[in-house]
Amino acid sequence: MTQSSPGRLIEAQETALVLFDLQDKLLPVMAEPERVLENSVKVVKFARLMGLPVVVCEQERLGPIVAPIRQELSRYEPIPKLTFDCFGSQAFREELSRLDRRAIVILGIEAHICVVQTAFSAAAAGYSIQVVNDATSSRSPENHRLAELRLIQAGITLTSTEMLVYELLKKAGTAEFKAGLALVK
Repeated sequence: MTQSSPGRLIEAQETALVLFDLQDKLLPVMAEPERVLENSVKVVKFARLMGLPVVVCEQERLGPIVAPIRQELSRYEPIPKLTFDCFGSQAFREELSRLDRRAIVILGIEAHICVVQTAFSAAAAGYSIQVVNDATSSRSPENHRLAELRLIQAGITLTSTEMLVYELLKKAGTAEFKAGLALVK
């Protein structure tokens, strides 16, 4: 797998969504938890619309992924983890390998810990990565800002929910466009 340049657009058929740690015990203590939840739900709905596989990881002992996201998943089989970096889980690495996608879209918490570490490992493994910045957070806005800077310095692409939707849609006038538009309006 060869990592593509940060300026390259991703394609739906090559992309998987990876989300993690948006859990009952953790999300409420993040900065702007409502924004993170709203955008995360939009991305999961859009992933379902576009047929993207979704890989869910949960930090052990923090409970399940929050109900609004679980309800949007076509299947809910979370991969438990103790490591901050999802790539520290053999089950996670095996699932990504099984999916055989070369691009991953990441969202989750906390941005300066799990998101940064997972994105760096994904880059080292040769994946093209986009981090959905408005669907990530940290306990403090300062740590979220530092995560953004560190990701950018590493050449990892930051995107937004709306940018991701339009990038994967590619064009207007389709049934997917109409459904995607309803999500971001």
